[in-house]
Amino acid sequence: MPIIFDNVSVAYDGLTVLDTLSLELRERRIGIIGNNGSGKSTFARLINGLIIPTTGRVLVDALDTRSNGSEVRARVGFVFQNADSQIVMPTVAEDVAFGPKAHKLPDADVATRTAQMLAQFNLMALSDRACFNLSGGEKQSLALAGVLATHPNWVVFDEPTTMLDRKRAKTAMTAIHALEQHIIVVTHHVELLSGFDRVILL
Repeated sequence: MPIIFDNVSVAYDGLTVLDTLSLELRERRIGIIGNNGSGKSTFARLINGLIIPTTGRVLVDALDTRSNGSEVRARVGFVFQNADSQIVMPTVAEDVAFGPKAHKLPDADVATRTAQMLAQFNLMALSDRACFNLSGGEKQSLALAGVLATHPNWVVFDEPTTMLDRKRAKTAMTAIHALEQHIIVVTHHVELLSGFDRVILL
């Protein structure tokens, strides 16, 4: 089912960031571009209820982000620009397991998903490593592994290549493209969205 923005407006301290926005997101690969201050990050955070509209509503699988935040976040994963913003546990394995545990999955399922993600992102050898000792690239891999461990239908990336050089940015986008989920990528770099099904300019 699509993500629906129904006459959505967002205002901060009297300043309107998004104004009566209505659209449907259905495509598997969607890019969001725009100048600084255009509302890209606000738009991204609306999708899984990190921000609630001032007016209007956002629906994910017919669930309103205003009243069904936890259910929405089980369907829409969010990868922050800075991986440190979402790494919350002391060790790598514990951090990957955090999301499945928060969704109250059985211990056996948590263990299975954690092992799968550690293997998929080449983090198995680092499973007992303290998260703060990881390199920047390892932290990015951990952040994505933690999100995918919850098996979301959609994954939103907010400026995933900002801290990367051009070569690493292309490598990261190749990995993002390979995901099975529907993805939404917020970026300043339109060239990274080559091959996407839809690009929205704010």
